[in-house]
Amino acid sequence: MTSPHQDTDSSIQRNSSAILFGSDSAATGSSSTDMGINENTPLLASKGDQTKQRQINNLPNWNESSNTSDNGSIKIDESDDGRKKPKGKSSSLQYAAKLKQRSKYYVPITDWLPNYSWSLFSGDLIAGLSVACLLIPQSMSYASGLARLSPLAGLWSTAIPALAYGALGTCRQLSIGPEASLSLLMGQMIQDAVLGNPHHKSKHPEFNAAALSVITTFQIGLITSILGLLRLGFLDVVLSRALLHGFITAVAIIIFIAQMIPMLGMEYILSHPENSENAPNLPLDKLIFTLKHLDHINKPTMILSFTSLGFLILARVAKQQIVKRPGGTWVRYIPEILVLCVTSTILSAVLKWEAIGIDILGQIKGEAALPFGWPLNKRALKYFNYTFPTAFVSAVIGVVDSIVAARENAMKYGYAVSPNRELVALGATNLASSFLTVTGCIPIFGSITRSRLNGQTGGRTQMSSMISSGAIILAIYFLLPYLYFLPKATLAVIITLVVYSILAEAPHEIMYFYKMKAWTDFMQMTGTFILTLFFSMEIGLVASVVLSLILVVQKSSQPRIQIIGRVPDSDQWAPVDEEENAHEEIPGVLVVRIRESLSFANTGQLKERLRRLELYGHKKSHPSDEPRRESAKALIMHMGEVQEIDASGIQILYELSRAYHERGVAVHFASIKSGQIDKFKIVGLTELLGPSHFHANLQEAMKEVESMGYGTSVFSRFS
Repeated sequence: MTSPHQDTDSSIQRNSSAILFGSDSAATGSSSTDMGINENTPLLASKGDQTKQRQINNLPNWNESSNTSDNGSIKIDESDDGRKKPKGKSSSLQYAAKLKQRSKYYVPITDWLPNYSWSLFSGDLIAGLSVACLLIPQSMSYASGLARLSPLAGLWSTAIPALAYGALGTCRQLSIGPEASLSLLMGQMIQDAVLGNPHHKSKHPEFNAAALSVITTFQIGLITSILGLLRLGFLDVVLSRALLHGFITAVAIIIFIAQMIPMLGMEYILSHPENSENAPNLPLDKLIFTLKHLDHINKPTMILSFTSLGFLILARVAKQQIVKRPGGTWVRYIPEILVLCVTSTILSAVLKWEAIGIDILGQIKGEAALPFGWPLNKRALKYFNYTFPTAFVSAVIGVVDSIVAARENAMKYGYAVSPNRELVALGATNLASSFLTVTGCIPIFGSITRSRLNGQTGGRTQMSSMISSGAIILAIYFLLPYLYFLPKATLAVIITLVVYSILAEAPHEIMYFYKMKAWTDFMQMTGTFILTLFFSMEIGLVASVVLSLILVVQKSSQPRIQIIGRVPDSDQWAPVDEEENAHEEIPGVLVVRIRESLSFANTGQLKERLRRLELYGHKKSHPSDEPRRESAKALIMHMGEVQEIDASGIQILYELSRAYHERGVAVHFASIKSGQIDKFKIVGLTELLGPSHFHANLQEAMKEVESMGYGTSVFSRFS
């Protein structure tokens, strides 16, 4: 059906874009009050239209909120410099109010603490104490068993950062503390740099180990803070989850191999290898070393270790089953790890386990001393270049886990978190930890499992983190003397429990990839797993980051382009690979829709993608296959979903259009934004193609293409 004005305005309707370069009189049919771009208005306004538009835009915008007097006149306050300002509060009061509002964003404790109610305290108290019962033995285990530092370093590294996060963090349930993989990385660096060379042992290796841990944690805090200040909180979506799962699974096996030695009571033979045999460093070498010296196993230690591990696994499984039953939520509050530590310590003291060869923790030095100092000292700075690569990768891994945990809890409990503020808060916690120069420190980030425990036991604000911190500090001053008889095998079992949790998830991940037929993800996970386990954690970490970045670049460099066709008996257009009824209207005319903004990152592949669509259509094909379609005689690019085009994208569009133009292929653009037309003018694209190749909508573009002889009859479909 044609419009009533077709006969009188057919020339204009046939090509409304001809007005783009017309005179002022060409726009007389448009209303002076409606200057917006729509489906039926010219894309390039004439000089007269632009002048009118500027005049309209420069008119004052008075509205109902203007200050008016009783007689209708407008009251305006003029300052000494002639600028007009409305009357109201003084600038100082406005600045103070703005500063107070901004402080709630930059320092979240100023927002939630004034509104804190005692009704929340009971839940936060129980949650804080429950998490502390887990963190106290866990932090001691990670520091001594993985990071090769004093157990006191793990306690202080958990207590002080928790206070900083409570003030700066935006996630109410996030529990920060040591992570097994990062603690193991720290221990490997200390082993290689401080303890690795038996021929050049330093007089005070504990001082050098503390200095190395301090500078590493300082770098991690600095890197994380900079990422937050640069607003790079989206980085958690950059790293592939498949790669991270492969890395974490390999780390779990590495930890298990390392903890087999203390669990079997073989630490002495490892530190004093027989004859001239060198102590193993790589995971597989440690496994071979352990199997080779099984005759040196201390049987009481082995029995204690595997009995304790069985108790923890059975307790965890039993808790999961009991919680599901009505009235079984109270089981969550039982800290099985703390129960194991207390029980084994008492039995060790009463039954004199030390006499039968079970190693105990012994006296912890520096219990009551404050361990603070300046992190950038001479001893620490000499390791700056050595630790920086590992610090950077550790920061990225820690950030990903923390942001995932924060978003999970925010979604579950119905509030918003700011990834950028989380990065700044996590950076501040590690910077605060780096001031523990006396004992040394370990990297601190959020944990998914501990955060779940925090929320499940009643934690509703950041106060629970502060309560955990207070409980750990009290333990440092009052509990440590009672841990003299704590078996080291018990600490090794606590670490091994993490291995059980990680390996328990691996079959689910593999089955998920199998069901989804995600072979690429499976290969990524397997490749990272092999590199980490058989070579080193550093190689595995670097491979994870590099492969993830390559995948991101690969995906972002391929613009989303689809061939679209018209749905019969309608004016609707749909992708031909999604809508069965949609079909290409005119043979030899390729109509494509670009589904995203164009930039230097994705326009580089635009020419190749168009060529493949032109020769092979939307179906998958190999480059060696014979073309399934004839070469296009005309190309129409629907730009309705292209919100932005940067300078490189404009340049590539020009080169692409020129190449098609030289081949004799007509290039048309439909539904372009007005701002993009100005850029096309600057690059010379409008001059290259001419005004008749730019259209307000797809219907006009099809009419113009058909009128040029590509259709079976002029205006037969789009009149």
